[in-house]
Amino acid sequence: MKKLQNTTDIRTVNYMNETKGGKFRFVAKNTGGFMSISEARPTDNLWFFSHPNSLLTAYKKGSLQTIEFCPEGKDFYLTVFARKGKKVILIDEKIMADIEIGTINQLWYNTNLYSQAQYTSVNAKTWADKAFVVNSEEIESIQIK
Repeated sequence: MKKLQNTTDIRTVNYMNETKGGKFRFVAKNTGGFMSISEARPTDNLWFFSHPNSLLTAYKKGSLQTIEFCPEGKDFYLTVFARKGKKVILIDEKIMADIEIGTINQLWYNTNLYSQAQYTSVNAKTWADKAFVVNSEEIESIQIK
Protein backbone atom coordinates (compact mmCIF):
# COMPACT_ATOMS: atom_id res chain seq x y z
CA MET A 1 0.00 0.00 0.00
CA LYS A 2 1.19 3.49 -0.81
CA LYS A 3 1.95 5.89 2.01
CA LEU A 4 -0.98 8.02 3.15
CA GLN A 5 -0.72 11.78 3.33
CA ASN A 6 -3.39 13.11 5.69
CA THR A 7 -3.51 16.84 6.40
CA THR A 8 -7.04 16.64 7.87
CA ASP A 9 -7.95 15.93 11.49
CA ILE A 10 -9.46 12.52 10.68
CA ARG A 11 -8.19 9.63 12.84
CA THR A 12 -7.25 6.40 11.11
CA VAL A 13 -7.38 2.74 12.09
CA ASN A 14 -5.72 -0.19 10.36
CA TYR A 15 -8.06 -3.18 10.67
CA MET A 16 -8.63 -4.09 7.02
CA ASN A 17 -4.93 -4.37 6.11
CA GLU A 18 -4.41 -7.02 8.78
CA THR A 19 -6.70 -9.57 7.10
CA LYS A 20 -7.46 -11.12 3.70
CA GLY A 21 -11.23 -10.64 3.74
CA GLY A 22 -14.32 -10.32 5.85
CA LYS A 23 -17.90 -9.08 6.09
CA PHE A 24 -19.28 -5.55 6.09
CA ARG A 25 -22.36 -4.01 7.62
CA PHE A 26 -23.67 -0.49 7.37
CA VAL A 27 -25.52 1.80 9.74
CA ALA A 28 -27.54 4.31 7.74
CA LYS A 29 -30.29 6.80 8.35
CA ASN A 30 -33.44 5.85 6.43
CA THR A 31 -36.00 8.25 4.95
CA GLY A 32 -38.01 8.24 8.20
CA GLY A 33 -34.96 9.49 10.10
CA PHE A 34 -34.36 6.22 11.96
CA MET A 35 -31.08 4.32 11.96
CA SER A 36 -31.05 0.92 10.29
CA ILE A 37 -28.38 -1.75 10.03
CA SER A 38 -27.86 -3.79 6.87
CA GLU A 39 -25.29 -6.44 6.06
CA ALA A 40 -23.61 -6.76 2.68
CA ARG A 41 -24.19 -9.89 0.63
CA PRO A 42 -21.25 -12.34 0.37
CA THR A 43 -20.52 -11.35 -3.24
CA ASP A 44 -20.64 -7.67 -2.29
CA ASN A 45 -18.21 -8.31 0.58
CA LEU A 46 -15.57 -9.49 -1.92
CA TRP A 47 -16.11 -6.38 -4.07
CA PHE A 48 -16.03 -3.98 -1.11
CA PHE A 49 -12.85 -5.51 0.26
CA SER A 50 -11.00 -5.26 -3.06
CA HIS A 51 -12.48 -1.81 -3.94
CA PRO A 52 -12.80 0.09 -0.63
CA ASN A 53 -13.81 3.36 -2.35
CA SER A 54 -17.14 1.72 -3.22
CA LEU A 55 -17.97 1.40 0.50
CA LEU A 56 -18.52 5.16 0.62
CA THR A 57 -20.75 5.13 -2.48
CA ALA A 58 -23.11 2.37 -1.33
CA TYR A 59 -25.75 4.79 0.04
CA LYS A 60 -27.28 8.13 -0.90
CA LYS A 61 -25.56 11.34 0.16
CA GLY A 62 -25.93 11.99 3.87
CA SER A 63 -27.47 8.67 4.90
CA LEU A 64 -24.38 6.55 5.66
CA GLN A 65 -23.29 6.90 9.29
CA THR A 66 -21.03 3.93 10.12
CA ILE A 67 -19.33 1.04 8.35
CA GLU A 68 -18.33 -1.99 10.39
CA PHE A 69 -16.01 -4.81 9.34
CA CYS A 70 -15.86 -8.39 10.63
CA PRO A 71 -12.47 -9.98 9.83
CA GLU A 72 -12.54 -13.41 8.22
CA GLY A 73 -12.92 -16.16 10.83
CA LYS A 74 -13.91 -13.77 13.65
CA ASP A 75 -17.28 -13.15 15.30
CA PHE A 76 -17.02 -9.45 16.15
CA TYR A 77 -17.27 -6.22 14.17
CA LEU A 78 -14.79 -3.34 14.12
CA THR A 79 -15.69 0.20 13.09
CA VAL A 80 -13.80 1.19 9.93
CA PHE A 81 -15.74 4.37 9.14
CA ALA A 82 -17.71 6.62 11.46
CA ARG A 83 -19.16 10.06 11.17
CA LYS A 84 -20.95 12.34 13.58
CA GLY A 85 -23.03 14.99 11.90
CA LYS A 86 -20.91 16.53 9.18
CA LYS A 87 -17.60 15.39 10.66
CA VAL A 88 -15.90 12.10 9.80
CA ILE A 89 -14.49 10.82 13.09
CA LEU A 90 -12.43 7.84 11.89
CA ILE A 91 -11.66 5.88 8.77
CA ASP A 92 -9.63 2.78 7.97
CA GLU A 93 -6.34 3.35 6.15
CA LYS A 94 -7.30 0.96 3.34
CA ILE A 95 -10.47 2.95 2.63
CA MET A 96 -8.61 6.24 2.94
CA ALA A 97 -5.94 5.12 0.47
CA ASP A 98 -8.60 4.26 -2.14
CA ILE A 99 -10.88 7.32 -1.86
CA GLU A 100 -11.13 9.26 -5.10
CA ILE A 101 -11.67 13.01 -5.40
CA GLY A 102 -14.89 12.40 -7.34
CA THR A 103 -16.40 10.37 -4.51
CA ILE A 104 -15.73 13.15 -2.03
CA ASN A 105 -16.90 15.92 -4.37
CA GLN A 106 -20.19 14.15 -5.11
CA LEU A 107 -21.18 12.58 -1.79
CA TRP A 108 -18.99 13.95 1.01
CA TYR A 109 -18.36 17.59 0.05
CA ASN A 110 -20.06 18.92 3.21
CA THR A 111 -17.78 16.92 5.55
CA ASN A 112 -14.17 17.27 6.65
CA LEU A 113 -13.13 14.78 3.92
CA TYR A 114 -13.43 17.69 1.48
CA SER A 115 -10.32 19.83 1.71
CA GLN A 116 -8.65 21.78 -1.07
CA ALA A 117 -5.46 21.87 1.01
CA GLN A 118 -5.52 18.06 1.13
CA TYR A 119 -6.06 17.84 -2.64
CA THR A 120 -3.13 20.17 -3.26
CA SER A 121 -0.84 18.23 -0.92
CA VAL A 122 -1.34 14.99 -2.91
CA ASN A 123 -1.08 16.69 -6.32
CA ALA A 124 -4.68 15.89 -7.31
CA LYS A 125 -5.80 17.34 -10.64
CA THR A 126 -8.87 15.31 -11.69
CA TRP A 127 -11.82 13.58 -10.04
CA ALA A 128 -10.20 10.20 -10.73
CA ASP A 129 -7.14 11.05 -8.59
CA LYS A 130 -6.76 9.65 -5.08
CA ALA A 131 -7.44 12.08 -2.23
CA PHE A 132 -5.00 10.77 0.41
CA VAL A 133 -2.20 9.16 -1.65
CA VAL A 134 0.30 11.24 -3.62
CA ASN A 135 -0.64 11.20 -7.31
CA SER A 136 2.50 11.13 -9.41
CA GLU A 137 2.63 12.95 -12.68
CA GLU A 138 3.74 10.85 -15.58
CA ILE A 139 6.23 12.81 -17.60
CA GLU A 140 6.12 12.03 -21.26
CA SER A 141 9.45 11.94 -23.00
CA ILE A 142 9.57 14.15 -26.05
CA GLN A 143 12.03 13.23 -28.69
CA ILE A 144 13.35 16.08 -30.74
CA LYS A 145 14.32 15.22 -34.28
